[in-house]
Amino acid sequence: MEAAAAREKIQALTEKIEELNHLYYQNNESRVSDQEFDLLLKRLQQLEEAFPELADPNSPTQRVGGTITKNFAQATHQYRMLSLGNTYSPGELQDFDGRVAKGLGHRDYAYCCELKFDGVAISLIYEQGRLVRAVTRGDGTQGDVVTENVKTIRSIPLYIEHPDLPERFEVRGEVFLPRKEFDRINAERQKAGEPLLANPRNAASGTLKMQDSSIVAKRRLDCYCYQLLGENLGLDTHEEATQRLEAWGFHVSPTYKKCADIQEVFAYIEEWEEKRHSLPVDTDGVVLKLNDFTQREELGFTAKIPRWAIAYKYAAESMPTRLLGIQYQVGRTGLLRRWHNSKL
Repeated sequence: MEAAAAREKIQALTEKIEELNHLYYQNNESRVSDQEFDLLLKRLQQLEEAFPELADPNSPTQRVGGTITKNFAQATHQYRMLSLGNTYSPGELQDFDGRVAKGLGHRDYAYCCELKFDGVAISLIYEQGRLVRAVTRGDGTQGDVVTENVKTIRSIPLYIEHPDLPERFEVRGEVFLPRKEFDRINAERQKAGEPLLANPRNAASGTLKMQDSSIVAKRRLDCYCYQLLGENLGLDTHEEATQRLEAWGFHVSPTYKKCADIQEVFAYIEEWEEKRHSLPVDTDGVVLKLNDFTQREELGFTAKIPRWAIAYKYAAESMPTRLLGIQYQVGRTGLLRRWHNSKL
């Protein structure tokens, strides 16, 4: 094959794979089988190896992994990754709104809401449009560098081209293992006689710290991005920042919404209490933040949390179970272990 024909084929394969990735991660839709997708990816990889001068740094083949990381380096966050305060009742949320109004001295403000996802917080650093570092939250001041593993996440851009792109910026998001992927992995592990993964959140956390990035790639992690940080971004509100992330090609949760006041926040919470179960990721509440960045600076922080944001937790769900039996087994150390066999 000549270079011109190879270039056309590489472009066609790249566009096809990116379309399939978009449908899979953005629309939760599978157009081809895993085997067909892998064949497309393999063909693209073969062409790039035959014509290395035509390889794109943002090619889908850059996400297959293969790097072995025995020890994860530590990196300090430029901006601390703080926790949020939690509230469990409408009354406590009303009190929070009262503190915001008192701190600002008026009620001319709005909130941005989105669901609270059960995943792992991540910091993504971009320089010259290229993803150069990915760091876990850690203790909020520093975390583990997991760049090679994060590069396997197909919904995270490796390289961005856009006219208003700053030289350096940071994007924060939540890495998660979609429920259908969690179920798929556990089905495979059960068939192989391996221990099952406990839950999607722990599985996502453990996957990010795996030493072999090729195994990480097979787990099909996803990421919802929710915050843009940097110097001289020219942004005044969280809503504008979210829209810019979308324009740059980041995967943003479809649940975010600007709410004019606390009553609209309550309506949002009620709307999503049941609807959230249709999302591909587990959720346990709602995060609300002041929309205006200047007002955020005015309110500031406590020692541990921002005064301009809070998480509202939905009531824990419970289901009746029936105990079917208990099995006992003596371990090698003499300890007595038991397993419960229950049924919903």
